[in-house]
Formats: sequence, C-alpha cells, structure tokens
Amino acid sequence: MKAEEIRQNTDDELRVMIKEHQQMLADLKFNHTIAPIENPARIQKLRKEVARMQTILKERQPQAQSE
Repeated sequence: MKAEEIRQNTDDELRVMIKEHQQMLADLKFNHTIAPIENPARIQKLRKEVARMQTILKERQPQAQSE
C-alpha cells in the first residue's frame, strides 16, 4: 500500500488498519517460528506498511501537542 493510498483514509480508519496489520504481522511471525512460511519477505513488507501508517497518522497530529 502506497502512502498516497493511506492518506486517503481518516484517522479512525488508519487506527483500525494499524491494529489489523499488527495482528496479521504477529500471526505471521508466530507461524514463521513454528514452520518456515513460503514468503518470509511478507513479514518485512507488513512491518513497513505499519510504520508507514503510523508515520502518516503522527504527521496529522497538531504540532502543539509535541511541544
């Protein structure tokens, strides 16, 4: 998912997407620990997507809160 696609979502939708992706990532890591998954690069891709969503969500917060 590209940053432009992520920015089209509202803050609430982003929070839900982050939680869903984090759950998928945890499940994928667990499954990979038990038995090697077919495409281990998928773990890295999910991790980057979560980080991208969190970054965009943080950008939207007013600067006054960080000071």
